[in-house]
Amino acid sequence: MNTSLEELYLEAEADIKNNNYVEAFKKYETILLEEPGNGPTLNSLGWLYKTQVEDFKKAESFYLASIKYSPLYPHAYNNYATLLTDMERFEELTIHLQKCFEVPTIEKSWIYLKFGFMEELKLNFIEAITYYERAALITLNDDKLKEYNEHIQRCNAKLEMSKRHAKWLEKMK
Repeated sequence: MNTSLEELYLEAEADIKNNNYVEAFKKYETILLEEPGNGPTLNSLGWLYKTQVEDFKKAESFYLASIKYSPLYPHAYNNYATLLTDMERFEELTIHLQKCFEVPTIEKSWIYLKFGFMEELKLNFIEAITYYERAALITLNDDKLKEYNEHIQRCNAKLEMSKRHAKWLEKMK
């Protein structure tokens, strides 16, 4: 990406932070006209389509294009995993997260965190705790360690509650 496109990208990112989504969208489109395979821009458009337009199909196509054209750009992997989680497409999420282990620019504790979210949503609290513990064990970030421990505490509380709701939980699974 040349300097003027980099500046335009940074302006679009600032527009996002200021809730100027239309301006950001226009800038991203301008970048893609000159550089159609720009991974960060494709990822940001995916985020816009998912969060602002709620067009999950378009969001997915932008995330996958970002991963294709910029395979070391970690944010698209994260956003795509979030989309799969939100859509409860857990089999695809599992495959995606396994591939993430092979990407050197992705922080591995994040992958375990996403596995933990998936298991927690599936009401598998013991499995979720295991993944959150793995995330905690390999992080070097004190804030993330605190966050992962909070997820473990939440799941422990849910485990306690689940004893009173065992029949309902069986129906939910």
